[in-house]
Amino acid sequence: MADVPRWLRRRLTAEDLDAIAKTVAAAEARTSGEIRVHLEPRVPRARIGKSLEPLARARELFTGLGMHRTRDRNGVLIYVALVDQKLALVGDDGIHARVGDEYWARLRDGMVERFRREAPREAIVHAVESLGAALAEHFPRRPDDVDELPNTVSLE
Repeated sequence: MADVPRWLRRRLTAEDLDAIAKTVAAAEARTSGEIRVHLEPRVPRARIGKSLEPLARARELFTGLGMHRTRDRNGVLIYVALVDQKLALVGDDGIHARVGDEYWARLRDGMVERFRREAPREAIVHAVESLGAALAEHFPRRPDDVDELPNTVSLE
């Protein structure tokens, strides 16, 4: 990822984005689950002039990125609006049914804590590692597993 948008440069470097992508690949090596990280500067405005809620935006992206099409419905999206300092996690039906709301709340709270310490790379990497462990527990990698989605960080 040689070209890092200006809004991202103060927070994450190209090396950070590569490290996140490698962490996603390592996490997915143990599971049939899929993890995506999506970053953008701000939560976009809704039609009536107000910003979307981060969770609504994450759900919109989840579908837009094709994450709802995984074979086992075990995709997870980590969404972060860096300038707005907002984030959301969306897990498809398969993984959500196994980990529940408390897991998502703990994961979110851990990310928020790390972002407050101004450690965005650590926040995202730790979340990916945690998700990888949860997905591996509930959806271990199978011999016929294929990587269904890109591991790179998507940017808007």
